Amino acid sequence: MEDENEENRSGFREDRREGRERRGMNIKSNYFLPKPVKVGDEVDVSVEAVASKGDGIAKKDGFVIFIKGAKQGDQIKVKITDVKARFAIGEIVS
Repeated sequence: MEDENEENRSGFREDRREGRERRGMNIKSNYFLPKPVKVGDEVDVSVEAVASKGDGIAKKDGFVIFIKGAKQGDQIKVKITDVKARFAIGEIVS
């Protein structure tokens, strides 16, 4: 079976299913949206889960925040230390 996406000579990939060309990575639209937190913000969160590496996982308006040393069920104040495209990193304040 032939691949539905083929690269043409100009470097574009043609998607035969929809008859359009695209180039580069397929980035989701929320990648460039404003984030609900910024570096230095202090937010109150509830830790919903623990990641495989042991960091607590909380969310602010659906945006994921990883918190080192936090445990599931903790109600804590977190200071945001880094913000990436899809998540933030915070440290426990109290």
